[in-house]
Amino acid sequence: MMAELHQRRSPMSRRAFLHASAAGAGAVMLGACTPDGKGASGDGPPAKTKAGKGSPTKPLPLPDRYTEAPELAAKVKAGDLPPLKERLPGRPYVVPHHWLERGHYGGSLRLLIDDTESAAMKEYMYGHSPLRWLNDAIDVGPGMAESWEANADQSVWTLHFREGLRWSDGQPCTTGDVMFWWEDMVLDEAHPEVPPAEFRSADGTVAKFSAPDDLTLEIAFDTPAPLTAFYLANWVKAGVGPTWIAPKHYLKAFHPTYTKGLGEAWADAFERKRNFALNPDCPTMTGWRLAAYHEGRTMTWERNPYYWCVSPDGDQLPYVDKLVVSAVDDQEVAKLKVHEGEADYVHGTFMGLALADVSSLKSARTRHHLDMLLWDSGSGCGSLFFFNLNYKDPGVRRILNEPKFRQAVSHAIDRSEIQKAVFFNTGRRTTGTYRFQATDAQEDPEGRKTFERWRDSYVDYDPAKAEKLLDEIGVKDRDGDGIREQPDGSPLRIRLDHVADIAQDGDQIGDYFAKYWRAIGLDVVRNPVPPAQWATKWQAGELMSYTAWLYPSMPVHECMVSPELLVPIGNSLSAAFWAPLYANYHMLRNTDQESDVADIDPYERNPPSEKPAAGGPVDRLWTLYDEAKVETDTLQRYRLVWEMIKIHIDEGPFYMGLVSNSPVVVMAHEELGNVPARENLQAGGLICPWQHPTPAAYDPEAFFWRDPDTH
Repeated sequence: MMAELHQRRSPMSRRAFLHASAAGAGAVMLGACTPDGKGASGDGPPAKTKAGKGSPTKPLPLPDRYTEAPELAAKVKAGDLPPLKERLPGRPYVVPHHWLERGHYGGSLRLLIDDTESAAMKEYMYGHSPLRWLNDAIDVGPGMAESWEANADQSVWTLHFREGLRWSDGQPCTTGDVMFWWEDMVLDEAHPEVPPAEFRSADGTVAKFSAPDDLTLEIAFDTPAPLTAFYLANWVKAGVGPTWIAPKHYLKAFHPTYTKGLGEAWADAFERKRNFALNPDCPTMTGWRLAAYHEGRTMTWERNPYYWCVSPDGDQLPYVDKLVVSAVDDQEVAKLKVHEGEADYVHGTFMGLALADVSSLKSARTRHHLDMLLWDSGSGCGSLFFFNLNYKDPGVRRILNEPKFRQAVSHAIDRSEIQKAVFFNTGRRTTGTYRFQATDAQEDPEGRKTFERWRDSYVDYDPAKAEKLLDEIGVKDRDGDGIREQPDGSPLRIRLDHVADIAQDGDQIGDYFAKYWRAIGLDVVRNPVPPAQWATKWQAGELMSYTAWLYPSMPVHECMVSPELLVPIGNSLSAAFWAPLYANYHMLRNTDQESDVADIDPYERNPPSEKPAAGGPVDRLWTLYDEAKVETDTLQRYRLVWEMIKIHIDEGPFYMGLVSNSPVVVMAHEELGNVPARENLQAGGLICPWQHPTPAAYDPEAFFWRDPDTH
């Protein structure tokens, strides 16, 4: 359905990320999907993808023997490549999903991307991550690290890396490459990467990394850090989220600590060199390595002969020889290419495929054998709307901070109409929550009840109640013109700000909002904003609202792993959420900078920041958050989160959703094996948050062609 708003350009350093007519037929098709040698396996095509569901959390046993692609076996025979046993780690990662069948080697997979520099390309490859999400982020499993543990108070975490890991050029990959990232990139003031929020202690101090040997990494915090394993599974790393690891043997030639005479602009050149999705010379740990790059047009990825993951049957992955990627920046042109069968796999959230396209895509299914997979988004909101509670105009800001105002506009929304027109009667109407598959919503009946109260708190369509709430806070029509004014009689105009290139369905939702709110007497205008200006204007309090942040599905595991919507905090994605000046101030708390800006107007600070009122909802949310992030007892941490949710219920909504967990469109060629159906996925899917990288979390390296010679 709707694509989550995302940063398109790579490289995506932490700093760069911070500044991050078919309706009737479609409804019928979607109604049933409403959610709450040549080949290693011998002769002949394999059976259809298994009916297994989810993934075991305990690592699978190592296979008795290993098999490699014929093209690699030929290179070994010719003496151009070491034997497979020398290329794999001693204990490779065995891809664990229950739906996997043994595949064939060979063929090319045609993909579409919006731009050759799009960070979305890296969402296909999980190879750099120390740990991995399993079961739609319900569980965490091993990755580059085959095991890990924490001390008693969870302030020191130890990771044990696989012995024998190698970069795509055959050089050893060790904990020294993690230390290179940490010491020579993160801690180097001249490099743009900064310490990720997850590697700061609760008191704000930066964690200490150490590598006692090539296979052991220790991360020490000054306070308990119970969520560390989940953060280590987040993102694909190496350019989407924290970098985590970088090939020191290659990159030290471009770093002044190791190479003299690089000049003051070394960091820019270094960033270009380290981007394995733009630079074919940069070694990688992913299943495919970049072979050819034509800016703005195409890229070709070839099999990495040193990839460290295997199938349960011992086949070194990937099965598919090459990825052939075409860049199409016009979504309508992309849809035409899908209709014409010019792609074998299309991740709809990256290319603008929406539920409204389902009926028209039937021709691609019949003419070009493209199956339509309607994976669940996992979203607790659908399309997200929120006001900027730090809006610069003081009179309007007071109104936006009135809970009754936000409750009124929520009750004025007819979610049933939007559910039918935009979501094709899929999903479930919601005030706006985190996803119900989150562990803190499922662990305990109290948690489930709290989430249900949150979902239903202001979801009812009740214009009369909305008007009454507005009257109670003095937002009334004082001059008889049918338009409500501010309590002091001055005009009140509600501006629906949105990025100028908003998706069609997001634009449609904006029109519905304007209609509903005008019906209760509010003066409403829509305001397109150039995407390049958005972050700066939002941070400065110049934008009043955020219309159609599409499909945020947070959290990926429990609320505290992705708390930015729950509580305004700094050094995170919250720069784009509902209280940006409070979030920025959160970064200053308990630092020298807090006193440095005390006498400066909040909107004149760089960046703009403001301390929330003592005892107010944000102040109380911060207090609970501070307790929860160091709480090592899981159930007690959940209980603190439930207390935070109750503030959202009583004094919110701070952000508003429409329809939760409606499906997203994925197209896959019917002859492509090991692409999971919705029924194979533990929670039906978790598609849109980049913290749970999709499709990477489903291991596309295991996709295979049933008849590779025809592809």
